[in-house]
Amino acid sequence: MTSTTPLDCRDDPADTDEQFRARLRTFLADRHPGRRPQDPAARLVWRKAWLAMLFDAGYAGPGWPREYGGMGLNFVRQVIYQEEYAGARVPGPLGTGLGIAAPTIIEYGTAEQKERFLRPMLRGDTVWAQGCFEPDVGSDLPALHTTARRAGGGTDDLRAEYIVNGQKVWSSAAEIADIIFTLVRTGPPASRQDGVSYLLIDADAPGVTVRPLFDLTGDANFCEILFDDVRVPVANRIGVENGGWPLVRTGPGHERAAAAMNPAVLYRHVLDELIELARERGVTADPLVRDRLADFEIRIRIMRLTGMRTIADIMARGEPGPASSTARLFIVTFERDLYEFALDLLGAYGILDRQDPHAVQRGRWVSGFLRTRAATIGANTEIQHNTIAEQVLGLPRDPAMPAVGR
Repeated sequence: MTSTTPLDCRDDPADTDEQFRARLRTFLADRHPGRRPQDPAARLVWRKAWLAMLFDAGYAGPGWPREYGGMGLNFVRQVIYQEEYAGARVPGPLGTGLGIAAPTIIEYGTAEQKERFLRPMLRGDTVWAQGCFEPDVGSDLPALHTTARRAGGGTDDLRAEYIVNGQKVWSSAAEIADIIFTLVRTGPPASRQDGVSYLLIDADAPGVTVRPLFDLTGDANFCEILFDDVRVPVANRIGVENGGWPLVRTGPGHERAAAAMNPAVLYRHVLDELIELARERGVTADPLVRDRLADFEIRIRIMRLTGMRTIADIMARGEPGPASSTARLFIVTFERDLYEFALDLLGAYGILDRQDPHAVQRGRWVSGFLRTRAATIGANTEIQHNTIAEQVLGLPRDPAMPAVGR
């Protein structure tokens, strides 16, 4: 599909915040796409159609600048947008580009790169996947081994190419990606963060191989990516050669923080469904069951209050602060405990996967439980532990990682 300009950003400054909320809620309800298809190919088409509709109607990218197709909302209205979007239970973004690559391109990309990449990404015409982590590196990104060797031309010759070789792992959505944004070593082997560049690689380029990685759930939620003499135009480099490390630390502005209360909205629905499961199992009169459900209710309210604190900190000081890193760890623990309890409710049915005709609710609680195993190490949880230790508790900095700003 061809990227177009949004018809209307739907943000009238004359409206009150509550009028904006009401209009957005009505829009999401009227355009709701219905139940998602079970077939993966049909589901991808369904999600892309939703994202294209949002963009064309002017309701995509609440925190994006308007010149790149976004809504350009102020922070308060970004919060309202995120609350209503989460509550509507409509499809989310495809890939990881919107939250990670887009802010980097907006801040460091050339005018040509912004024009070429941003609108198709926001509309869902192109799907982006991250290629940063490597099998032998883990979260120590500056130690990456994937190399990009220049083939002809000088440092700033955009007609030249890089020859990329290496392997990436734990890449979400790489199996459906059109573009892979990745870190490569353009400096000497021991240059660590001072020899890293930021490249955009066509996922269909010769020499790119994407292999699904199957996890405990039986699904391929991640992929590994192999680069074998992949030719990448220098014009696809964001920023300067060997200057990619500072770009990694480019945050998504306040758009992610505006969604700080979304987990509470999501898990409010999940807890309601867990309570219904307890009713189906006939155990809601059990005081121990009631005690656990009350504990989950309390923790969801804490989750919401933590999100409100993050938003309040931004409105008061302009930044969420490192204490916001505690939110992800709190959610991981909550998620693990909730699904473990769901399996307790299922009893012997908790050993049946979703293919079994006797599985309760098509095995959704079992699959959810298995996914929580990955959540304990996913989403940069290890890095967040370091952030809390160093910037909240004041413990010594991890000497293996470069200082902030390097």
